[in-house]
Amino acid sequence: MDIMREVEQRIMPVKRKLNFTIGDTVRVHYRIVEGNRERIQVFEGIVIASDNKGLSKTFTVRKLSFDVGVERIFPLYSTRIAKIEVVRKGKSRRAKLYYLRERKGKSAKLREKGPKAEKHSVSAADAPGEHAGDAESAGEGAPSGSDQQNES
Repeated sequence: MDIMREVEQRIMPVKRKLNFTIGDTVRVHYRIVEGNRERIQVFEGIVIASDNKGLSKTFTVRKLSFDVGVERIFPLYSTRIAKIEVVRKGKSRRAKLYYLRERKGKSAKLREKGPKAEKHSVSAADAPGEHAGDAESAGEGAPSGSDQQNES
C-alpha cells in the first residue's frame, strides 16, 4: 500500500488539502475553456458527499437553482479548479447528506457550527450567596473610624 501512495504523490497534479467537511457550504471556482477563451465559473453549494479514493478523490456539491436541485461532482486534485473557498461551516452528523435531495426551503438548510462553548468556572469572588459587587460596595461606602483618623 505504501508503494501506491508513493506513486500517487509523484503523479499528483495539484497539491491541495481537503479543508472542508461534509455539510460545509463551499464556493468552487472552476475554469471552463470555451474555444480559445478561458473563464472561471463559480459554483456555490453544500458539500453532501466525499469519496476518498486516493488520487481520484471527489466531492459532491449541491445547490438550488430556481427551485431545481443541481449537483456537481468535482475531482479534488483537478487542475481546472482554481480555488475552493469555505463560505460557512455546517453541523452534520452524517457522512452522506443524500436526505437533502428530498427537502426544500428551510428544512434543506443545516445548522451552522459555532465556536465551542468554554466551560464556566466559578471563582472565589463569585461564590454562591456572595456577589463581587456587594463586597466592593461595602468597603467603598462611608469611611470607617480608623480611616477618618488617618485623614485628619
